[in-house]
Amino acid sequence: MNLPALPGQPSGTAWPTQEWPAGTLRNVDRGAFDDLVGEAFASKATPSLGETHALLIVQGGRISFERYGEGFDASSTHHSWSKAKSITQALIGLLVKDGRVDVSAPADVPAWAADARAAITLDQLLRMSSGLKFIEDYAPGGGPSDVIAMLFQEGKDDVAAYAAALPLEHRPGTFWSYASGTTNIVSRIASRALDAYGPDFERFMRARLFEPLGIQSAKPKFDAAGVFIGSSYCFMTARDFARFGLLYLRDGVWEGRRLLPEGWVDYARRPTFQQAGVEANRYGAHWWLDFGGPGSFSANGYDGQFTIIAPDRDLIIVRHGVTPLALKENLKAWIGKLAACFG
Repeated sequence: MNLPALPGQPSGTAWPTQEWPAGTLRNVDRGAFDDLVGEAFASKATPSLGETHALLIVQGGRISFERYGEGFDASSTHHSWSKAKSITQALIGLLVKDGRVDVSAPADVPAWAADARAAITLDQLLRMSSGLKFIEDYAPGGGPSDVIAMLFQEGKDDVAAYAAALPLEHRPGTFWSYASGTTNIVSRIASRALDAYGPDFERFMRARLFEPLGIQSAKPKFDAAGVFIGSSYCFMTARDFARFGLLYLRDGVWEGRRLLPEGWVDYARRPTFQQAGVEANRYGAHWWLDFGGPGSFSANGYDGQFTIIAPDRDLIIVRHGVTPLALKENLKAWIGKLAACFG
């Protein structure tokens, strides 16, 4: 399939490694945009969207709009929740570039060596198509939940081991099922490739990903086994989440230097096979697709965290807040309408 071209950094626009260059809103339906912003910030918690803590718009590599909710400002860090999954995908990209991992090869999970799970590839893990059984349910009292058990209960000290111990439910590559456990298996594969855990792995994250982009606020969280909890935990400011988004909008290149392998961003946004009934939430490789309109891709997190990347408009939208599950569809519609304001 043809993917929308990824735009380069406009001539004369500085990279935001030190400071974000400022711009003004352009190519926007200002009336509709102002109405949507007004809806989000009408009160600390609105009936339609819950709390909005940060909204940041980047156009052409410049911040063209920035607003924060009560008690927040540009220095505030925000919970990534599952936006961390896309950071994990970037870390795998760095290891692919170094020749340390091969996404088409069977995943490096020793516990699977003697059974059918040994056929699962790293690509299938990144595309949430491993076939592993995993219940991704955050609703209190909603029945068994592997994600809650993994992050907060019996699995919290070794999140990857918890997820890797689960059985196959489908043949690998035949069934798409969003699962946070999958990402933590990927994260442990990254640590094994480097033989680096805890502080050593964090140094890799900072030296190879965060520092080149000028990201200083990142606070990744690790479990007791020293594995980055890549499914859920990397706190950053809205501006730093936008820096990470800009790396992907610029095809993995920063200040003229290629950080991610050539084609890695296209790999992230190439659609994954999804069985009937789930196509409305299209997925790539640890990135969601189309939340900001056709051709867009995004890092999405629980409670309404978004980094939307729209290549056709050279646009990034970062939104953070606390939106209850009951309002999830409202927020998804709001994000879509906000992105549609930009031509």
